[in-house]
Parts: sequence; C-alpha cells; structure tokens
Amino acid sequence: MPRFTRFACADWSGAKGSRHPGIALAVCAAGDEAPHLVTPPDKVWSRQAIADWLLAQDDDLLIGFDFSFAPPFIERGSYLPDDDVPTSAREFWAYVDHVCNDPDLGAASFLEQRHRRHFYFGAADGTKSDYLFWRQCELLNKNSSGKASTVYDAIGASQVAKASFAGMRLLHQLRDAVAIWPFAPLPERGKVALEIYTTIAARAAGVAKGRSKIRDASGLDLALETLGSKPHLPLNRYTDHATDALITAAWLRNVAGNPQLWAPDALNFEIAATEGWTFGVF
Repeated sequence: MPRFTRFACADWSGAKGSRHPGIALAVCAAGDEAPHLVTPPDKVWSRQAIADWLLAQDDDLLIGFDFSFAPPFIERGSYLPDDDVPTSAREFWAYVDHVCNDPDLGAASFLEQRHRRHFYFGAADGTKSDYLFWRQCELLNKNSSGKASTVYDAIGASQVAKASFAGMRLLHQLRDAVAIWPFAPLPERGKVALEIYTTIAARAAGVAKGRSKIRDASGLDLALETLGSKPHLPLNRYTDHATDALITAAWLRNVAGNPQLWAPDALNFEIAATEGWTFGVF
C-alpha cells in the first residue's frame, strides 16, 4: 500500500462556462487535523484551475473526484454502440478531449451535438429506460444502496453526464503526471487520483440515508468526528459542495489504508481498463 501524506476531494461540476461555484476543493494531512478548503486562485474555481493545482503538487497526494471516470462498456461491448469510438478508457478520454471545443474542459457539445442520440434529455427522446446502462461498479452499488446514476441520463439536477464527460477531459490532461486508479497501477510514491461517490463518504460519516447533505457547522463537526477528525475551522458558507468535499477528504484519509477497497472482488483487468471503479464500492 502506498503511504499518502495528504488527502483531497474535488467536488466537481459539468456546468457550461468557465467559473463554477459548484466546485470545491478540500485537503487534509495524514493524522487527525481537520480538512480545509483550498482558496480558488480567482475567487471561484474553474475546472482548468483544479487541473493546474493538482499538476503543481509534488507530494504523495490521494485525491478523489466525484464524477464517472468512463461510460459503461462491459454491458454492451462499447461506450457508444454503433459509433466509431475507442475501446479503452485512456483512449476514450483523449477522444472526448479532441472532439470538444467547449471552454474550460467543458463537454456539453459531446452530449448535445456530436453523440446526441445516446443521451436522454427528456420525453422527446422516447422511453427513458432505453438509455439506462450502468458500469459494473454502479450495478453493485445500485444493488446495495438502491440508487445509481448513469452517464447517459442527461436530465435533472442529479444527472452526472455533463460533469463526467468534462471530467474525462481533465483525466486526459492528468494522465501522464498522476496515477489514475484503477486504470493505472498504484505507484509506491506520487499522486493518485480516483473516483469517489460522496454519498458513500456521508454514510461512513454517520449521515442518515435520505439526508446526504450537511449545511451547518455542528453537523459537519459530528461527521468529521465520526471519521476521526478534529473540528473544522468555521466556513463563510456551508454549501453542499464545501461540506461534501471536506467530509470526503476526511473519509479518504480514514479508509485509504484498507486493502479491500483497493482490490474489490468484482474488479478485473477488463473492467479496470475500460470502466474503472468507484472507490469504496466492494
């Protein structure tokens, strides 16, 4: 197991534009000091600024991102059946980045124009169930939690489609400087990025099912205490994005030494090369 010195979580956004209040970045050191929010370089984070920040780090950092690192592949043998697209995640990231010219690593054009027929945007697209395909880790999480999102569902506040394809452009930027698990093996030293699901961290922090979001200081401190962390420094605003990032950074620190999470029984070579895995699902 690698020995990480710091742990981070980026609460991500797929919104159009170049500045995103929905992005928050939290970091904590090994030990029990509370995680803290990293101040954006220009008051509000951009996706590119997150990439630049991570590329500038030079220690043994473990960082989680809350988007799907690849579309489903195993279920249908293709990311986008009947379209000429790559068949491995790393090549697919490069493809997404190449065909998107949206600002700030955005990928809305990928869903709305280039591969429109694969994504559900509303009733005009027909039956929603025709678009519902999941990765193997999502099926496993769905069976245990009763809910899973798919990157082909692009409608509603809880959709992860735009954030995930924007995230794939980020991963393409990071691929040579950061080990992206499980698509790359864990190095003995250096930076590692992985996919997280903030609800898993919230459950581990004692947040009741159906109440995944914390929006007050006392609730945040209680969650951090459950994860072995000291109380946080007061925030100017207790947004979902900020508290999700803080709790998940503390959760990563708390569980990163668990070898079972790095080697789930269902994760095999084909899944690791094509779909990836959500850390914490086993």
